[in-house]
Amino acid sequence: MTEILKSRQFLLDFVQVAFILTDIHSKILYANRYAEHLFGYTKEEMEGQRIRTFFFEEDLKYFLPNIVFLAIYKAGFEGDGLLRQKDGKGIFVHLSTASFKEGGETFLTFSFQEIQRLKRLEREKLELRHRASLGMMVEEIAHQVRNPIASIGGYAQRLMKTSVSSPKTEDYLNRILRETKRLAEMIRRMEELVKIPRPVFQREKFLDVVEKTLQSVSQEEKSRGISFNLEEGSLKGEEYFYIDRGLVIRALLHILENSIESIGQGKGKKDRKRIRVFLACNEEDVEISVSDRGEGISKKNLDRIFEPFFSTRPERVGLGLAFVKRVVEDHGGRIRIDSRLRSGTTVTLTFPKDRRRPIRREWLSSEAENQYSSL
Repeated sequence: MTEILKSRQFLLDFVQVAFILTDIHSKILYANRYAEHLFGYTKEEMEGQRIRTFFFEEDLKYFLPNIVFLAIYKAGFEGDGLLRQKDGKGIFVHLSTASFKEGGETFLTFSFQEIQRLKRLEREKLELRHRASLGMMVEEIAHQVRNPIASIGGYAQRLMKTSVSSPKTEDYLNRILRETKRLAEMIRRMEELVKIPRPVFQREKFLDVVEKTLQSVSQEEKSRGISFNLEEGSLKGEEYFYIDRGLVIRALLHILENSIESIGQGKGKKDRKRIRVFLACNEEDVEISVSDRGEGISKKNLDRIFEPFFSTRPERVGLGLAFVKRVVEDHGGRIRIDSRLRSGTTVTLTFPKDRRRPIRREWLSSEAENQYSSL
């Protein structure tokens, strides 16, 4: 049996579950590659040892003998337990055991799955379900609320066109119009956040994406005296990265919008109305940093800026940075914000140049390259 398993070990090594085969006395005859990863021992170190190697001292008297008994004489065991790795640290696993006979001998099988990994997979699954249900709920709310908001705004505009009885009445109508526009914008931003599509990755020129984004905002802001300085930094030639172009541009626009608002429309020194966009890259990543010398963010608020609906400005919805964070993380990237009150803010987005594994983007060997011609 051991020889058969060893001759087929490449099959078991692909399984993302630690698998161990023992004889009836729990002597380890075979361990797959994932068992090495889980427990920290090499195959050679495990084979020939007893399964007790992975159990803590307090579980050798009852827990392990009971498991072996259930495996040999009953339907096996399935449950959770704390086992021991090579370095002595504990690891929570889901353990399954069974037994079978071959050639007159009895063999025991033990399979182990790391609970943290199972929990992570379950969390990801639940998050996807939550996003889907949240999206449907927001869509229904938007449908139900948008029509009344449009009616209120429409009637207020009609009243503004008629003879307004007093300045106070005109002020009230202006407030109604402002608040209906704010509610409509809130609904639009909520839909944008919960209905973010999964990225469709394409190879894009790094500099081209940033320049196109700046072009879409710079003309509008020139009249306000706001300028953009694009610094190419460590870029050497044409750099490419794999992104969803539309999503990344929308995320950058949110950041630029925040910088523009932070600078404000008030009078100030020319250099305080300049937004610096700095680009950098290395072998693995590209970085986009957007810096302004606006009002900045206080320390007490810095930890909350990614929370949906959090904003230091009452007139703002507070969903822009939540959108940016989702987009960046869906691209396998990172976002960092450095800010000081009344000194300015720098937002840095880091994207991997290529999320694809090496096997999908480069030759692993000259033999692999030669094999291409025969395919």
